[in-house]
Amino acid sequence: MPEEKWNITTREGLQVTVRPAGIEDEELMIQLFDHVSPQDLRFRFLSAVKHVSRKQIADLIGADHKAIESYLAFPGNSTTPVATAVLACDHQKKRGEVAITVRSDFKGHGLGWELLGLMVKEARQRGLEKIESMEDRSNYDAIELEENMGFKAEACPGDPTLLLLSKSLTA
Repeated sequence: MPEEKWNITTREGLQVTVRPAGIEDEELMIQLFDHVSPQDLRFRFLSAVKHVSRKQIADLIGADHKAIESYLAFPGNSTTPVATAVLACDHQKKRGEVAITVRSDFKGHGLGWELLGLMVKEARQRGLEKIESMEDRSNYDAIELEENMGFKAEACPGDPTLLLLSKSLTA
């Protein structure tokens, strides 16, 4: 697992430290998802999940860090995470899928924007050609944010309730 950390200041002046998450962060991930609204859990997992299980968290943080990397964001000097971002790469290492979750009381401060920008940079650094995000059509805020960052939306084949947003990372 990389030992990198990023100090970010959002457009609203929120200062956060972002770092990769590891298996030792299981309790922090549980704590984070316990403070995410039911609607945001549905948007994140594209299902009616009401609670994120330890198995789901283990899949996010205990995976092969070359294929999937989870990140945690901490405000100021806090040890309590307020957001997570996940970048999962396909087997050919050409395409990555990103998912971002921000704790309910930290929404609207530009944290999602900064984390998405960081994930785009990480995807480029890994040599990926494209980054994608699957969104529920009713997740207007996330769709607008991604489109403002240059992602293009298209209907998701086989599921009219979802959109596939993608951004080319080549020239």
